[in-house]
Amino acid sequence: MRWHTGRRSSNIEDRRRIRIPRKAAGGGIGIIVIALVAMYFGVDPTIFLNQQGPTSTSVSSYTTAKPISPAENQLADFVSVVLADTEDTWHVLFNKMGKVYREPYLVLFSGAVESACGYAQSAMGPFYCPGDQKVYIDLSFYQDLKRRHGAPGDFAQAYVIAHEIGHHVQTLLGISEKVHSARRRASQVESNKLSVMQELQADCFAGVWAHHADRSRQILEAGDIEEALNAASAIGDDRLQRRSRGYVTPDSFTHGSSRQRVRWFTQGFESGDIMDCNTFRADNR
Repeated sequence: MRWHTGRRSSNIEDRRRIRIPRKAAGGGIGIIVIALVAMYFGVDPTIFLNQQGPTSTSVSSYTTAKPISPAENQLADFVSVVLADTEDTWHVLFNKMGKVYREPYLVLFSGAVESACGYAQSAMGPFYCPGDQKVYIDLSFYQDLKRRHGAPGDFAQAYVIAHEIGHHVQTLLGISEKVHSARRRASQVESNKLSVMQELQADCFAGVWAHHADRSRQILEAGDIEEALNAASAIGDDRLQRRSRGYVTPDSFTHGSSRQRVRWFTQGFESGDIMDCNTFRADNR
């Protein structure tokens, strides 16, 4: 991916030098344990995270983290460039729709973090919190993406950010609130299906970003799209469930199968039109 000459975003909130001790999390520890167990069984962990509001931990109870390596700082620089590129792309697309794109912040953290959606540990992976409209990521996730999931490459890393920004787009367009409302009234199985459709749409939006970013700024190099597709496939619910427990339960999917995730990213990339990302239509399920 051609990124070194790209614009850097000013919407980076760097919390990597502070660590939240376990005792400071209060009731959050119980929530995160439940969420991790839920993730193991294929249940959307944000259901539990969203039940936990911001904690009352004071800044004075935070501890300083270890020094940050040059390699990690370079990765943070890369994240800043990708975030800036998503900003440039979505500003243009929202303007065409007669809407205004509000840029989200991206929070870099190490180990654990507090958000408007509650306390979370890096084991949860990157996430978007609609409560404060921020994306949260521990850069160590990219090592997991490479080593545990077999999805290396800078564009695979960019895809992860673009997917979370896709959730921000859903929030701005009012999609997230509609899904949240429908899930509250639905059975667990139907709630999971709505979660899958929401996640697949974020994959499609990530593809839309890649389409326009490459057209406007020629960011893609040979093999980049394959990296993104590999990452999408590697974190499909079916592959993760099979790896963790040896069998697959489709009714418990919350993010979509590997095939679905690849399909919707590809659709967004090939089309470049968010109107082609309606994963909620009955014939798309």
